[in-house]
Amino acid sequence: MGKQAKPRVLADSEAKTVVRNIRVSPQKLNLVATMIRGMDVNKAIATLTFSRRRISNDVEKALQSAIANAENNHSLDVDRLYVKEAHVGKGLVMKRFKARARGRGARILKPYSHLTIIVGERGDQ
Repeated sequence: MGKQAKPRVLADSEAKTVVRNIRVSPQKLNLVATMIRGMDVNKAIATLTFSRRRISNDVEKALQSAIANAENNHSLDVDRLYVKEAHVGKGLVMKRFKARARGRGARILKPYSHLTIIVGERGDQ
């Protein structure tokens, strides 16, 4: 018996990777995701490598994973890949308190984010 296999959601010329619970706010992560959206993957990797934002290293790892998925799982040509989608979702928010003067407490929010990268193969060029 067993469950039926789910049909593939993406097109045959696309591959995807999802990174969950990245310890950065969605707003900051979206700035980095916006930088690479629509770029060729080689150019996107170069952009992320030389970016000064702390989170760009994790985004680069996610992009490398999407490229590896495209190459190994879906037999796509790496030279023709581009970043089709890069979107950010809101994860959990840890709440902490810091002791302040006069017995007060200051709330500290520690947000987490989810990152989804979809790479696609360009048509004939």
